[in-house]
Amino acid sequence: MTEVRLSRIRKVFGAVEIFADLSLTVPEGSFTVLVGPSGCGKSTLLRMIAGLEEPTEGRIEIGGRDVTDAEPSDRGISMVFQSYALFPHMTVAQNIDFGLRLAKVPAAERERRVAQAAQILDLERYLDRKPAALSGGQRQRVAIGRSIVRNPAVFLFDEPLSNLDAALRNQMRVELAELHNRLDATMIYVTHDQVEAMTLADQIVVMNAGRIEQVGSPSELYERPATTFVARFIGSPRMNLLEGAVAAEHGAAICGIRPEHLTLTEDGPWAGTVTVAEYLGNETVIHVQSDLGDLIVRQPGQVRLAAGTPIRLTPDLSQIHRFDAEGKRL
Repeated sequence: MTEVRLSRIRKVFGAVEIFADLSLTVPEGSFTVLVGPSGCGKSTLLRMIAGLEEPTEGRIEIGGRDVTDAEPSDRGISMVFQSYALFPHMTVAQNIDFGLRLAKVPAAERERRVAQAAQILDLERYLDRKPAALSGGQRQRVAIGRSIVRNPAVFLFDEPLSNLDAALRNQMRVELAELHNRLDATMIYVTHDQVEAMTLADQIVVMNAGRIEQVGSPSELYERPATTFVARFIGSPRMNLLEGAVAAEHGAAICGIRPEHLTLTEDGPWAGTVTVAEYLGNETVIHVQSDLGDLIVRQPGQVRLAAGTPIRLTPDLSQIHRFDAEGKRL
């Protein structure tokens, strides 16, 4: 297990400054997820850890060793990309051990490592197949297997599930979590999908426009978002954020409440009109237009409400989040 530490990182592309002064510690053995909207800098940060981009200023340490100027091959890392990048003319076994052959690892050791990776990833039946004969999920497992056989100190994942359909993404999320538990390795994972972040991570790093908004466990970010950006980004559906008199009542410039902390009642203090009711099987997500602003309400089971239906809502006041005018938690 290996700790990764970034200190005072600055990154400039031409006249564009991506990071001004960014510091981050990835604890050894953690599954750390970098999450944020497109263009926030998460992939650039991952590429700097990998050695594919150089920081303009600052220091990168892996396992206590300064690797700021080290070549990617000397960092003890392995990276899985969004694209599987498999050789179509090679079998699964040949794809997995390609890097080992380049490194001139003895044949017996290569065979042992490939067999071990195949067992971990449930690829033993497919070692003689070509990539064209595999599903998307199986191809991604081959790409991960190529990383495992290198025995890296740190695994880096750059949106590895974005090319898969919804069912395969769910399956691969479970498999990645099991892989982390089995290998007990340090993993850094980039995604724009906050559901992936919440389900995979033991540490989430929320990024916005080249800066870190908050670092913490999934429960910390969900229950105590440090900023309104985190409040909006973490949670599906998003948190309701309200301004004006209702926020002032709670001594804040902005107040927030999660959709599940609003309840349909006959005499609730908040009134509104249903615009859309989405039945999702285990719950109904109701979109409401009100004088307070647009609200999202989450209710268990099926709630039959037509568009235009007037409703009243009761908020759980113990679950109100308060923010100042700059969007920082009070």
